[in-house]
Amino acid sequence: MTRRTLLAFSLTMVFLALWHSASARGVTPYLPLNLDPDVENAIERVLILGDQPVLSRPIPAAMVLRALPKACRVDRPLCERVRHYLDRYMHGTGVEFASVSAAVTTGKSNVALPNLHGTKAQSPYEISGAAYIQPNSYMLLNVGGEAHQGRATPTGTMLSLGFDWAQLDIGWRDHWWSPMTDSSMLISTEAPTMPSITLSNYQPLTRLGFQYEVFVARMSESDRIELPNGSITRGYPKMGGLRLSIEPVSGWGLSLQRVLVWGGGAAGGESISDIFQAFFNPGKAQSIQSGGFHAGTHVVGKQEAAITSRFIFPGRHPFSAYFEYAGNDTADGKNYLFGKPDISAGIDFPRIGPFDLTYEVSSWAPTWYVHSVTPVQTGYPDGIVNYGENIGNWFGDQRVLATPNSLADAVGGQSNMLRIGWTPSFGGYMQLKVRALANEGQTTFATYPYKNEYLGSLSYSYPWRGYAVGAALEGGRDVFGGHYIRIEGYLRDGEALFRHGDAASAFQGKRPKGDELYVETGANYYRVLANPTSDVRYYTRWAAGPHLGIGARRRVSAHQDLGVGLDLDDISGRALIGVRMLDYRLRFGRPLAMHVFVGAARYALATPAYGLYLGAGLQWRNVMPGWDVGVDFRNVIDAQRMRDLPSDPQSGFRPDSFHSIYSWGLYLSRSF
Repeated sequence: MTRRTLLAFSLTMVFLALWHSASARGVTPYLPLNLDPDVENAIERVLILGDQPVLSRPIPAAMVLRALPKACRVDRPLCERVRHYLDRYMHGTGVEFASVSAAVTTGKSNVALPNLHGTKAQSPYEISGAAYIQPNSYMLLNVGGEAHQGRATPTGTMLSLGFDWAQLDIGWRDHWWSPMTDSSMLISTEAPTMPSITLSNYQPLTRLGFQYEVFVARMSESDRIELPNGSITRGYPKMGGLRLSIEPVSGWGLSLQRVLVWGGGAAGGESISDIFQAFFNPGKAQSIQSGGFHAGTHVVGKQEAAITSRFIFPGRHPFSAYFEYAGNDTADGKNYLFGKPDISAGIDFPRIGPFDLTYEVSSWAPTWYVHSVTPVQTGYPDGIVNYGENIGNWFGDQRVLATPNSLADAVGGQSNMLRIGWTPSFGGYMQLKVRALANEGQTTFATYPYKNEYLGSLSYSYPWRGYAVGAALEGGRDVFGGHYIRIEGYLRDGEALFRHGDAASAFQGKRPKGDELYVETGANYYRVLANPTSDVRYYTRWAAGPHLGIGARRRVSAHQDLGVGLDLDDISGRALIGVRMLDYRLRFGRPLAMHVFVGAARYALATPAYGLYLGAGLQWRNVMPGWDVGVDFRNVIDAQRMRDLPSDPQSGFRPDSFHSIYSWGLYLSRSF
């Protein structure tokens, strides 16, 4: 699909909308993404209090306006500050945001600062901003940009046309397809923004709360695009994707998304039929598990996919729990199984007294963002990058990168992020952020003895005459052992900060009747189907082990609950962590209930295995007040592990092993 074809298609969609939707609302501007952290933090808190689950970014201003009435019933002072900030978007012309910072850095490390559009630790400045002109409700022109040492990009410069159900954005629009706030596997703001064409809706459609987003972008020029015949060409690869999400009940959303990379130079573009084949039959258009490639197969370049969910639990201490299960291949030749996966999870407390707290963790298999050539598939030895910076999760820039003669290290690993914010009584906002990253340094994918990386920052912002003025102290050790310390001062136009003398937070959060938290403990009886190589397959004996679980549920009707959960089981002396991205319970009335759940699991083998996690069960409720007894059947389907240790058996054509776990659980649950 060429840019000309997609542009014609997109313009046709907009003109049809103009013809048929005279009563529809117009376009919406977007809020800055990873450019104004204090404002973004306040908006995230409003959306949680307003029961609006965020599954992608940048956040439309209209979405925040939709959340304000409900959020204001919970914390009016916070809402008023956010509402005041949004006033700048409600005119025919105006400045959306502006930020300028200066920094001094000591130390040898020049690590890429996570999610900051390619900014490095040694960059002495960062400038960003955007202004707009809106001649009518259905047209919006933004002019923006972001600059740091070595790179300036017109981030935020775009023309928006259309309606609430079909908004076309043409220009340098950011994309962040994840509920995670610190890491997004498919596409993020780690790299400079790509020029793109995007069609989406910001007003949910139908009772299911349906939303979509489709885009195609041009990546930076590469002189190392490798064709299947082994020759090298120069050109601009393309990246495109489709995201579909639903929010059938207040406070819970589910999203499916796919991205593809293709073409560039002599690799050309792709026909619409090739794109559709890759999208709907990735097993045929990407990895082949039969020891070879299908005759005549034309393979679209790199593919990635993810399932994400976000769940909001209201109350005196509300929180949002969110998950991402992503893959950059198929597994075992099955389209529904993610290959070389990642599991990410997070929890966000928008208010614990004067504090807010966020914790996120990601664990990924090898081969992310690395793409070599095959007899039927174009290779991108530079990696899935834009101007040398990784397009997805920030860990992709924290390893040995590609050189003219080699690929980047395709190592697996794990990252953790803790963020604590404080709104002091004397005004302003202080935030502590700590990150840790551990690459798998002893595998066959590693060319360097990696050290654990630790990055930290402490910042404080204060409102001053419509501006936010502040400073930040940052530092850390990168994966190569290099250190840095960075002192930054900044001035930002516009703020949503608490002022000394403002009305104190009048928090009115209450838990709706029927919503509950639970903790469960019991035993599981399991066996494992192991398939360590393509020519070995066996079952282990049935065995028993302990089980722990924690989760939350919201009542969505007289007899139905919706929730999320986290399970921890001992399987043959190794930890199995299962995340329930969706846990549905049907109450038949006292005393019985049944539930089904779906999610993903991480099995802690020599290096981790990742797979789909499904289950169902029955509960006998309130055997004593607040206590339930339950029995579950749980299944981890084809948890995949790359055989990436020197000690692993290397027989057979397949480079990975699979482990399916079948488990019966009996447990006692305490709800609160």
